[in-house]
Amino acid sequence: MGRPHALAIPFPAQGHVIPLMELSHCLADHGFKITFVNTDFIHERVMKALPDDSKNKNQIHLVSIPDGMGPEEDRNQLGKLFECVSRTMPSYLEELIEEVNESGKDKITCIIADEHMGLAVKVAKKLGIPQAAFWPTNACLRALIIRIPELIEAGVIDANGMTRKQEMIQLSSTLPVMDTTKLPWHCFDSPMVQQTIFHSLFTNNQAVKDADWLLCNSFYEIEPSAYPLNPNLLPIGPLLAGSRQRQLVGNFWQEDSTCLNWLNQQPACSVIYVSFGSFTVLEESQFHELALGLELTGHRFLWVVRPDLSAGQAATYPDGFQARVADRGKIVSWAPQQKVLAHPSIACFMTHCGWNSTMEGLSMGVPFLCWPYFADQFLNQSYISDVWKVGLRLNSDDNGIISREEVKNKVEEVLGDEKIRERALTLKEMADKSVSQGGSSTKNLNDFVEAMKGK
Repeated sequence: MGRPHALAIPFPAQGHVIPLMELSHCLADHGFKITFVNTDFIHERVMKALPDDSKNKNQIHLVSIPDGMGPEEDRNQLGKLFECVSRTMPSYLEELIEEVNESGKDKITCIIADEHMGLAVKVAKKLGIPQAAFWPTNACLRALIIRIPELIEAGVIDANGMTRKQEMIQLSSTLPVMDTTKLPWHCFDSPMVQQTIFHSLFTNNQAVKDADWLLCNSFYEIEPSAYPLNPNLLPIGPLLAGSRQRQLVGNFWQEDSTCLNWLNQQPACSVIYVSFGSFTVLEESQFHELALGLELTGHRFLWVVRPDLSAGQAATYPDGFQARVADRGKIVSWAPQQKVLAHPSIACFMTHCGWNSTMEGLSMGVPFLCWPYFADQFLNQSYISDVWKVGLRLNSDDNGIISREEVKNKVEEVLGDEKIRERALTLKEMADKSVSQGGSSTKNLNDFVEAMKGK
């Protein structure tokens, strides 16, 4: 029996590439050969972000195929990206697989596809290759997507996902309550994009439902009642390869590790870590209000300011801000987040509530301040603030702005609440247990590994 060879294909976005890359590292540790397929556009970004000393040492083989969009087109237009990917990538993927298999070296023995890439599961079935679908966010959202036909039949939404009946729904007593006017596909500006995302979510879910394996980056203990609603879904998280002593491949920006040296010089539990992931954009007025709020707290802070965070452009800071906070603030363009969150100087995490960030914060026992931007992030915020009670929401004013006073007040509140910190540490223990020897996620991952090795 040859070495198992998995081909992994994420949806082309940072929040999807990272967890599938983490799973790929886990499988490589179990003796798998891994071919990781990004789009050409994402592949170029990932290679550019890699430190020079690790470009040829990676245990994962990185390859790429076209996404169907032109070189200058905006990949943040998710509706267009979904359409182009599903139309053009299947034939390129099929060609790539045939090319690998005809080379005579380690034929591909399984395909692991992000659930947003149902096209890859279809290609795998067509070629007779065992397949696993990987869900990169919470199991509650997946259960909601499975129930789309029921929501349409009940008159809650129409056939395009638009709300017909405003109500609060809850899939199970221990899952978050959801407002039907704020379902994950509703948080895009254009109704056309909302419809495209809605249909893509449902179509992909249908395409993968009969995959040989269904895996997700979560763990039983934090959302136990979501699993009976998701037949055959196996949680294998939290996937945190980057916190181990290895360089995590898959970042879209180069990590600035100088912030770790800076953290080493700060007292325990003294630093507010602020990061809004790869996609969030703040208008300049909101960006300024956040900056002034961080100044107002009087606390130390580490703030990740992407080159395109402020309305898609480089940020301009309030007059004199950088000089005034120079002795207690550190600003970087991208951070080694898992190492930052594990650092003893971190007091709380102001976050967009992306699922990877949520899993990382939980795994490190850090209290949250929630600032969701789109998609599943509002649902993740509900988990953090309402279900697990390990963080607080930042609320906007009548103009839709989160004010500097709100930032200051919520920082004081979360840092002064010992119960929040205790609950955060309890969840950390649960996360540690799930991925340790004999833990629920480790058992599920081992079952999957053994099954794939036996193919």
